[in-house]
Amino acid sequence: MLLILNIAGQQPPKNKRPKEQGDNRIKPTNKKAKPKIPKIKDRDSADAAPKSQSIMMQAMDNGRFQKPAATMSLMAGQTVELRCKGSKVEWKKGELFVPSPSYFDVVYLNPDRQAVVPCRVTVLSAKVTLHREFPAKEIPVNGTDIIYDMKRGFVYLQPHADHQGVVYCKAEAGDTSQISVKYQLLYVEVPSGPPSTTILASSNKVNGGDDISVLCTVLGEPDVEVEFRWIFPGQKDERPVTIQDTWRLINRGLGHTTRISQSVITIEDFETIDAGYYICTAQNLQGQTTVATTVEFS
Repeated sequence: MLLILNIAGQQPPKNKRPKEQGDNRIKPTNKKAKPKIPKIKDRDSADAAPKSQSIMMQAMDNGRFQKPAATMSLMAGQTVELRCKGSKVEWKKGELFVPSPSYFDVVYLNPDRQAVVPCRVTVLSAKVTLHREFPAKEIPVNGTDIIYDMKRGFVYLQPHADHQGVVYCKAEAGDTSQISVKYQLLYVEVPSGPPSTTILASSNKVNGGDDISVLCTVLGEPDVEVEFRWIFPGQKDERPVTIQDTWRLINRGLGHTTRISQSVITIEDFETIDAGYYICTAQNLQGQTTVATTVEFS
């Protein structure tokens, strides 16, 4: 007999805390730079996704731990010890919900994957229901659109725009009744995938001594970070440039939420060595996209 184990959790998403609407982040990347020349990879390169730390470790016979392979083959009777790393969670006696680090959280509804409202109870026999804050009503869990998973919470199987709004969970066990923190459900307009990237120069023909800027823009999922890399004509000559990366959340009608990430490269006192191709590579967990534009000496 041959037992195959698929090890889950090898590449946890890079997503960090949920982002509130209107947030803006500016990375302190102002550089009078002589940046290194990165190698441009194909859009669908297998190495495009950044490496992430494994949350699962395999205990070895010598007392050491190592990262297990994505797939392990075991013969009948053979044993393996796997351990998961995580944070300790505690709650007071009588609390029906596993505590949340905040009083208000954001859940993004993506049309191409499930969304989870993480209402987990400490009493397995508790009755748990899902409620909308406005208009105030209980949301039916019919097993088709929404199901309740005791280990995960309420799962939206096929999220759509009608599901967005503020919701909370209610748990009842014996004579005790409690409500959870509130969750803002936001519908995401942009599907997951490699960055959808555009590039635009302030001018494609520049006079000597003028300043020029080139803007690289990505529209993507609210909770997916984007990293930018640049190649520009004066790079080999260590031409000083300024690069600034920013992002913010925007509403694109009907409550659809999109993250706009931008990187702008600025060259002062344009010279002949600055004429040529300006190449921007944008990368997220799903892959990377490279775009380019030309700037000529007028």
